[in-house]
Amino acid sequence: MLLIGATGMVGSAVIAEAGGAPLHVLARHSPPGVDVSRVTISPSEDWPAAIATLAPRILISALGTTIAQAGSQAAFRAVDHDLVLTAAGAARAAGTRHMIAVSSVGASAASRNFYLSTKGQVEDELAALGFDRVDLLRPGLLMGDRQGPRRTGEAMAMLLAPLTDALMQGPLRRYRSVRASAVARAILTLAATGGTGVHVHEHDAIMSLAD
Repeated sequence: MLLIGATGMVGSAVIAEAGGAPLHVLARHSPPGVDVSRVTISPSEDWPAAIATLAPRILISALGTTIAQAGSQAAFRAVDHDLVLTAAGAARAAGTRHMIAVSSVGASAASRNFYLSTKGQVEDELAALGFDRVDLLRPGLLMGDRQGPRRTGEAMAMLLAPLTDALMQGPLRRYRSVRASAVARAILTLAATGGTGVHVHEHDAIMSLAD
């Protein structure tokens, strides 16, 4: 398994939950707490060559930023769309058969929201790359410890999550918050799952996979 996006909340959780699983990390900077023998440090423009060399059986993408953090819509798209698709395309060319990607609840290429539209476009393009199996996880608010500065409004949203989650019933359950560690466990469960096709996993499915 090859992980990109290792320094984010979900990526860090995947590393923590992986234990002795054969997980390798491709990153621009060395993530803390990972054996250096399991890390390839490379500038993002060199990722296709690195992925071609590593030729992973499974590619896990936990890459993600926000428009505010990136500084502009173009900079956001360069990470959440361009870099994810570049890595996925390189993996597919190297023979990778299984792609697992963290997306977002509400992702849709038809959305009028730029963030959700971008996420939806990524989902559609990943599904079209020809992997045997694609798993798309769509968590709501992520709960957990984030390396570096906390994103604007995130701390307040976490404090309110128990109340807002209780109000989200029926179709709204998919918007409930979820701990990054649960998303990570779901990812590792999916990595051990066979089969083919494109599969979308929202809140309840993520929680079931994490158990």
